Amino acid sequence: MSDVKMEASWKEALQEEFKKPYFQKLAAFLKAEKGAGKKIYPPGSQIFNAFDTTPFDKVKVVILGQDPYHNPEEAMGLSFSVPKGVRVPPSLKNIYKELYEDVKANPPQHGDLTEWAHQGVFLLNAMLTVEHKKAGSHKKSGWQDFTNAAIQKLSEQREGIVFMLWGNFAKEKEELIDNSKHLVLKAAHPSPLARGAYFGSKHFSKANAYLKENGKEPINWQLT
Repeated sequence: MSDVKMEASWKEALQEEFKKPYFQKLAAFLKAEKGAGKKIYPPGSQIFNAFDTTPFDKVKVVILGQDPYHNPEEAMGLSFSVPKGVRVPPSLKNIYKELYEDVKANPPQHGDLTEWAHQGVFLLNAMLTVEHKKAGSHKKSGWQDFTNAAIQKLSEQREGIVFMLWGNFAKEKEELIDNSKHLVLKAAHPSPLARGAYFGSKHFSKANAYLKENGKEPINWQLT
């Protein structure tokens, strides 16, 4: 992963991480998995898509996911997002329902959230890779050291970011965030398995209210 495709401000913020032993091990692990013929998602060029699309100094909102999607064609390196032309997954359908109830944003006919990423919504998964059809397969590979460092750098070096933590796994990351200078919003996971507990959290309107209060341009949540 020496040729990591990542926007320059993120590369600078995380430069120390690339040198650490865990990252070297992680790179070797991924190389070995691919060498053994295993299918890994997302494609190599998209592993750091979130970091490449939303510069460190432009992040306004963080939406934290857990694993990339583990079905073919779905994972694209942005949490909860799938490429255009791919069926919208159940969790994202629920996010769209909440979006409509909260800010009257109409659900698009696709699941590509790149427009949010371009506006400063950092769509981060805690693990940046996964093996085909094996959820959580790279949970102990070292990715969490890397993505925890990314969250900590944002917390330490930036101010006024909204962190959306959905589900118990994401909520555990609260300890990495200084909530005296950022807004932490917590809710159930949007997965259908949470039986609708996610609905009514109103995180999208709360995020925009906070951004405005802090003199920042709100996010246009309406996807085209």
